[in-house]
Amino acid sequence: MEYVRDPLEIEKKSFEIIEGHVDRRKFDEKEWAIVRRVIHSVADFEYAGIMDFSEEAVEAGLAAMRRGCRIVTDTRMAEAGINRKALEAAGCVVKCYVDYPDVAAKSRELSITRAMASIMAAAQDGGGGIFAIGNAPTALFKLLELAEEGRIKPDLVIGVPVGFVGAAESKEALVASGIPYIVAWGRRGGSTVAVAIVNALLYMLKDENGKICRKG
Repeated sequence: MEYVRDPLEIEKKSFEIIEGHVDRRKFDEKEWAIVRRVIHSVADFEYAGIMDFSEEAVEAGLAAMRRGCRIVTDTRMAEAGINRKALEAAGCVVKCYVDYPDVAAKSRELSITRAMASIMAAAQDGGGGIFAIGNAPTALFKLLELAEEGRIKPDLVIGVPVGFVGAAESKEALVASGIPYIVAWGRRGGSTVAVAIVNALLYMLKDENGKICRKG
């Protein structure tokens, strides 16, 4: 049976297909690298029409990564998907607080989602970093509340929660917040999309220092 086995060749062919089907003119080079990887990850060309970036969002994320920032995810799935070699080469760490011991208790005590309680834990652990929210709109809403209260100061928020309840509205609130953002408008998104965006940012650092070995 004949099929392409080389992962780099598969990626190359996939990117060629994407380039042939999508009008990329509204994005700059770095934004397009992110959008293209998202499309590649979910096999959905429509993301080219719903991805949006605040001014200098990409540079805000890269600047944070150059400082060795933490990357906070709202799910273990997203945490697991971030490229470890790229993460280590950048000197960054990834953290997901959703199953920390106090989070479940706080969720029950306050009658809030565990995702919200996990963001509260992230605020207590230190206020900066990149926040990649791909699953829970409530996590994004809580992040914005804490930022407004001055209890947390994200360098960049990747706001791509998925769902029928609150997803679109949470993204609109993020865009209105003044925090640097990358969003996928509407109900679409997910952990896979959040991971693709984080990995795309990490891979960009390879062009700066040549130290990151990308695979996947």
